[in-house]
Amino acid sequence: MSKYEGVAHNWTESEYADPAPYLAHRARLVVALGPRLVAGDSVLDLACGDGGLADFLPGLHYRGVDTTPQMVEAAHRRGHGDVVLGDLNDYEPPEPVAATLCFRAIYYARDRRAFFQHVRAYTTKKLVFDLNPRQYRLDDVQRDLRAAGFDRAVLRPFLLPQKTALAAPLRRLAIALERSGPPARLLLRFRFTYLCAAFAAGTNR
Repeated sequence: MSKYEGVAHNWTESEYADPAPYLAHRARLVVALGPRLVAGDSVLDLACGDGGLADFLPGLHYRGVDTTPQMVEAAHRRGHGDVVLGDLNDYEPPEPVAATLCFRAIYYARDRRAFFQHVRAYTTKKLVFDLNPRQYRLDDVQRDLRAAGFDRAVLRPFLLPQKTALAAPLRRLAIALERSGPPARLLLRFRFTYLCAAFAAGTNR
């Protein structure tokens, strides 16, 4: 049995101490980081879980993909009917998408460079994913992105904790710190992740 089968029914609520502000902030960066998404753009969310992020992307055409049937069923119960069963390594959408998203799942890529190349083939604006700099060397990841045709990348520290709920003033402070340069990078040595938007040179921004 997959480790996700038994937790799919309340995945978003159990994985995030305060889901709404966390996912809302992630969604804002999905839209704004790198080439901006606009109303009507399509997004493909790989390893989407129960599709909780879809609630925070109004105006965009959302499709999710997950390998666990129970997650797909949970997404449908949440009202996200356009979530389908599939593996991020080989799933291909029926038509190109503006943005491909991959959160907390990049390590599922069997071959990272091949995964980036696969995504590049059907993504017109950008790939957005999170990256733990204590787990992966940024230079190595950026080299693989360039080899796949994503020759531009914008990195943004993401400093909201997943498992701790912050009061509103502390949330605002954490988000402000994301733009602080050296202090944010210092925090990333010990905790938190980058959000990365990768795109091809010449993509509209």
